Amino acid sequence: MRFRHRAAAGFATLLLPLAGLVGLASPAQAASTATATYTKASDWGTGFEGRWTVKNTGTTAISSWTVEWDFPSGTSVTSAWDADVTSAGTHWTAKNKSYNGSIAPGASVSFGFNGAGSGSPSNCKLNGDSCDGTTVPGDASPTAPGTPTASAVTDTSVKLTWSAATDDKGVKNYDVLRDGAKVATVTTTSYTDTGLSAGTDYSYTVRARDTADQTGPVSGAVAVHTTGGGTNPPTTGNKVKLGYFTEWGIYGRNYNVKNLVTSGSAAKITHINYAFGNVTNGQCAIGDSYADYDKAFTADQSVSGVADTWDQPLRGNFNQLRQLKAKYPNIKVLWSFGGWTWSGGFAQAAANPAAFAQSCYNLVEDPRWADVFDGIDIDWEYPNACGLSCDTSGAAAFKNLMSALRAKFGTGNLVTAATTADGSSGGKIDAADYAGAAQYVNWYNVMTYDFFGAWAAQGPTAPHSPLTSYSGIPTAGFTTADAMAKFKAKGVPANKLLIGIGFYGRGWTGVTQDAPGGTATGPAAGTYEQGIEDYKVLKTSCPATGTIAGTAYAHCGSNWWSYDTPATIAGKMTWAKNQGLGGAFFWEFSGDTANGELVNAISNNL
Repeated sequence: MRFRHRAAAGFATLLLPLAGLVGLASPAQAASTATATYTKASDWGTGFEGRWTVKNTGTTAISSWTVEWDFPSGTSVTSAWDADVTSAGTHWTAKNKSYNGSIAPGASVSFGFNGAGSGSPSNCKLNGDSCDGTTVPGDASPTAPGTPTASAVTDTSVKLTWSAATDDKGVKNYDVLRDGAKVATVTTTSYTDTGLSAGTDYSYTVRARDTADQTGPVSGAVAVHTTGGGTNPPTTGNKVKLGYFTEWGIYGRNYNVKNLVTSGSAAKITHINYAFGNVTNGQCAIGDSYADYDKAFTADQSVSGVADTWDQPLRGNFNQLRQLKAKYPNIKVLWSFGGWTWSGGFAQAAANPAAFAQSCYNLVEDPRWADVFDGIDIDWEYPNACGLSCDTSGAAAFKNLMSALRAKFGTGNLVTAATTADGSSGGKIDAADYAGAAQYVNWYNVMTYDFFGAWAAQGPTAPHSPLTSYSGIPTAGFTTADAMAKFKAKGVPANKLLIGIGFYGRGWTGVTQDAPGGTATGPAAGTYEQGIEDYKVLKTSCPATGTIAGTAYAHCGSNWWSYDTPATIAGKMTWAKNQGLGGAFFWEFSGDTANGELVNAISNNL
């Protein structure tokens, strides 16, 4: 997929001066290997800015850190950065973010917060020891409680029970978390949650708190589906109906997961590919941490209608996808890695497929969001061929990579891949062993669009997503039919091939000819980049004036565009069914109209 990537903001480590630091420790005991110091950076009477600096004074790297302290009554943290800060009464706990947990010997990291009140911290601990580097014996955090069991499930309630946690000073109470958010604190090992929605999926975990107000790790999760509801998963047949959701769509496009609900699209699809995770240093990696799991959505932006809080364990798109799956339990979500911009990292990944697969599994199955994802999608553009950069990994590299991913993810997860649709002789389909890799994938998303576009600035104008060939086509083999025929001839089963639909058009300007094949002076203007525009814009700004090769084109003024409409999509879906294909996918949700008319055309005709 071609895309413009919005990089996540970088973070800088703050190195604080020693002047003004407040030491919070008991007399020296056994030496530890790290210290935490506090300074009040500013004070405006009713509030203040506080900062903590964690320094590694040892000889080996620290992989994570937790700072705990007490504030007097009336003093509290109101917002924080570079740490996840939570409280239990007057006891405060700060844990590292994913990007600043590791501290090399002699190095420091800092985090800050805005506070209300005028008190100072006391009883500071760093990773369970005193903040001055001495050890505090016999003050461990509680263990994780047992995984809850669910009983007495009704339309609106469920009873949860769990085995007790242990602690050296005694367990004080338990937090009950529903879908990662705390719903109750109880002193017993059972709780009945009420006010639930009928026919809905929920996930519950529990964590213990000791008499020193230290919290331990969360328990394992139990899944609960309430009874009733009177609705079944939408009838979608046995065909895959998959859409890409882009992580960066929440920015300039203002397209959130909730839009899948309000447009009606969520009720008409079977799968979502979340795009994209990065591929770097031979590993799967987070693409945009803020969009993925940190951005707080307001109540009106949220699928659940409830605003995110600053201290909940998971925010961002991942939490919204979790809420979407609770509302539509039939939807499966895959995390897609690579894409046009990040495919350059696959060459290094292909050098050690097993290590790459392990890194991807560790990321996709991270306990914070493991319930969100049902598998992995690989978008390598292109193995042993040229995309944004040229790959020389060899014809077997793609097969080896997919084999390693299937071996690691097992049969219980989906493993899929986006592929080229270059059906020309000696083209990109011929460059890699897609047939050999087919045994390891659930299906291929064949990118049957972007065949032609204004990267050929002077034309000839041509439809970017032709279903079949036509007289005057600029390149033989650049059609959906040619691509599918080549894959099937190589031995890829038809039911593992998905036809691709672009929810956008590609266009030129300086065009005088109505029919395809005209000359141009360059790419037409677009909202986000030249030569490309969303369908929802083009349907009114430049309505279709003709069709060719199973797709539509439009000549308005000096601009010439090609794109799919509900009518041409209906034709393509009929063709896909006749070919025995496994379904359809599209790039991407935000290009559709507010009422999801293109998704509707796929759903109604596949």
